[in-house]
Amino acid sequence: MIPKYIVEFTTQSGRTPIASHYSTDDPVACEEFVEMLLDRGAKIQAIKHAGEELPKRDFDRMIKTAAGMLASSRICNSLNIKAEEEHYRFGFTG
Repeated sequence: MIPKYIVEFTTQSGRTPIASHYSTDDPVACEEFVEMLLDRGAKIQAIKHAGEELPKRDFDRMIKTAAGMLASSRICNSLNIKAEEEHYRFGFTG
């Protein structure tokens, strides 16, 4: 059975790029994984749903959500505030 979400990405090991993929059936786990890739600077090649590449609009929405989660986490850590306060003050996805 094909997993619902597959993220294809590339990381660097020295000068050599290493192609990998991550698969899950959980959309939240997929967003969290994309957040981690953004944080580590990995190259995201594609995000697939049920074996098909996400349309550009859905791909962009998932990247935007993951970026908001990353920004929220960084702000909470830097300012030592809770996610609720961060959302109220800055409006990122928590």
